[in-house]
Amino acid sequence: MAESRLKAATGAEQMPGEPVLRQGRAADPVPAPITSPSPARSQAVSTVAPPAKDPAVAAGAEPPASDVDRDDLGPAEPATATSPAVPESGQDQSEQEESPAAIEKALAETRQRKLRLMLKQCDRVLLMDFDLLAMSGWPDNYSLAAARRNRDLWLFSALLAALVFLSGLTGFVPAWIAGGGFGAFAIILMLGVPAIRRIYTSRPSYLDLVIKRQRLLRDARKHIEHLEGKEGLVWQCARMAEFNASLRSSRFSELLALSEQRALARNMTRREYIRLYLIYLLEAEKAYDRVQKAFFDGNQQAMDRGWASVAASPGQRA
Repeated sequence: MAESRLKAATGAEQMPGEPVLRQGRAADPVPAPITSPSPARSQAVSTVAPPAKDPAVAAGAEPPASDVDRDDLGPAEPATATSPAVPESGQDQSEQEESPAAIEKALAETRQRKLRLMLKQCDRVLLMDFDLLAMSGWPDNYSLAAARRNRDLWLFSALLAALVFLSGLTGFVPAWIAGGGFGAFAIILMLGVPAIRRIYTSRPSYLDLVIKRQRLLRDARKHIEHLEGKEGLVWQCARMAEFNASLRSSRFSELLALSEQRALARNMTRREYIRLYLIYLLEAEKAYDRVQKAFFDGNQQAMDRGWASVAASPGQRA
């Protein structure tokens, strides 16, 4: 009835496609044309959408999409932050694959450089003269005590003969006894001369033994001074303690301190100190052999793996 009255009032029929006016509500908007609906969406809408009851919907308005439509269309694409990662280039992948090998090569090169430095700094240990430092000809205390006793007997005999001779000069004893005392005194003095004494006995005198001890000690100190050089051999060989734990012994602490101060040779005044120095060099020689073996093994492994920069020869010996 409302439409009939509206047509009578306007005097014209409604054009198709125009909004339908109804009494008591606003005009319905014209539905937007669908350009390219997807086949799946069109099929879902055609099969699921209920029949239109409103004349405007029947005129072509598209009903709202249902839950079925959303499921058919699938979930929306995630934002750019969660988009799949861009694959890396071939160069980056090769660098990542080679990084463990490069790290291993760098560690091997550092270790070889460290071993080479140890060999260079402690190579003077190979110049050690064992017999010179061991002082195998060192006179023992028994021989020295026997020579001292013979010396005291010689001095007592010479003094007694001289006393008899002087007593004869004063007239206290007869002249023939005084003459005998003088002869005995002269013979005893002649026995004190080294060239004449060697005719009668081959045993060294007390003075010979003392001189021999001093000579051995002096030669050992010269050899220690040659081994120590300007840098200090004992102090530099202490780096090889990881290959021989005996080098960390506390009894070598004083040697290390003197060697670091470049004052080791002039403080070797007793045979016990030189023997301790010899023991340290023997332990250092063991450690040197182990360092040398580890160095050459590392060189062989480097050559097997094609690391020319890692494989290197030890430095020239001093």
